[in-house]
Amino acid sequence: MASMTGSASPAAQNGRTTSEDDHHVSPSDIAVGVIIGRTSEFFDFFVFAIASVLVFPARIFPFLDPLTGTLWSFVLVALAFVARPLGTVLFTMLDRRHGRVIKLTVALFLLGTSTVAMGLVPSYEIAGWWAIAMLALLRIGQGLALGGTWDGLAPLLAITASKDKRGFYAMVPQLGAVVGLAVAAVLFAYLVMTLSAADFLDWGWRYPFFVAFAINVVALFARLRIVDTPEFKELFETNELTPTGLRATMAQDGRTVLLGVFVPLASFAMFHMVTVFPLSWIFLYTDEAPGTFLLIEAAGAALGVLAMLISGWLSDRIGRDKILVWGAWAIGAFALTAPLLLNGDLPGVTIYMMVGFVVLGFNFAQSSGAVASLFDRRNRYTGSAMVSALSWMFGAGFAPLAALLLSTWFGLFAAGLYLLSGAICTLISLAIVRQISLQPKGQE
Repeated sequence: MASMTGSASPAAQNGRTTSEDDHHVSPSDIAVGVIIGRTSEFFDFFVFAIASVLVFPARIFPFLDPLTGTLWSFVLVALAFVARPLGTVLFTMLDRRHGRVIKLTVALFLLGTSTVAMGLVPSYEIAGWWAIAMLALLRIGQGLALGGTWDGLAPLLAITASKDKRGFYAMVPQLGAVVGLAVAAVLFAYLVMTLSAADFLDWGWRYPFFVAFAINVVALFARLRIVDTPEFKELFETNELTPTGLRATMAQDGRTVLLGVFVPLASFAMFHMVTVFPLSWIFLYTDEAPGTFLLIEAAGAALGVLAMLISGWLSDRIGRDKILVWGAWAIGAFALTAPLLLNGDLPGVTIYMMVGFVVLGFNFAQSSGAVASLFDRRNRYTGSAMVSALSWMFGAGFAPLAALLLSTWFGLFAAGLYLLSGAICTLISLAIVRQISLQPKGQE
């Protein structure tokens, strides 16, 4: 098996030759589609996550106290992550039967319409329990759709990049996640700070959900322009980035799938620990304005992008494995100490966010490449999609709910326990990968 920093496989080399000499497909071409696609997906998800703190407790769960209403909103947040693996299975079947273009079109249409429809859901006072049921059903639709947005561009980007830039290009897909978060945060901050509380809860909160549809349309055409071309179809087939059956994948690489779930777990959990959870704590237990916090979050996201760029540059010089290990240790240290800063004033909150996004960016930058690189050519496409879906479910899906519950019961120091468990799982899985030589191949 190839190592993290080993030489390229013949297929990868062939893919680059085809790209550069015959069809003039460059990694930059792929990077544009990847970033746009990830931005649209994460914008949709973070619009819902922010609304789960600022809007849904008052509009969907008004019969509960603010804390309980927020916890139930976080249950709705988790529904999409639980549905995502099922979406991966269903859309992989669609991919095998009808092709990647049909799969992406259906998935992004479902994602966009589910998100827009959320902005039309009436309040509990108007629709009663039907409002909760509709929102839950639409959230499941988001999760199913996200399971179908896996297009193979992320591992293809790492494969087709030149040897000395593979680590950097493997980082690029993750940039879209942070950009999507920043755009959602700034948009909500603008609405919160310019509208009255009554107007925001009545109609202002709906606009980000409507904006999501336009972003998804742009993302769909940007991605179809890439994947629906003979050049890219040949690259996918040359590097065996085509879907395989789930049963065959689990039979051949079930151990790798199980192990791979824990490799990016810490960074996925960290994502919600510096985005959704602190927003809920600030909104429920402090006097800080949510608009101010959202702007701090957007600034932190910008700092996270810088950390990701540095991480990508370093990975080409010292290797991805070292960055993943160092990043997991940093996440563990953050989990044990940083949450207490949320009990302080605005400077403490700002330090928490800035340090958190630097740690997140450094580690999160490597997660996409780390997942794809665990598999050899036969199951790289389906195996990577399943690992990503399951890792997001266990790592991020329940993080806001667990952190808010633990901090409410035992104090803020306990909020990091969920995150600490993710860091420990990641360190153990990386040690096992090294020991049994399940070395990455997606980048090589």
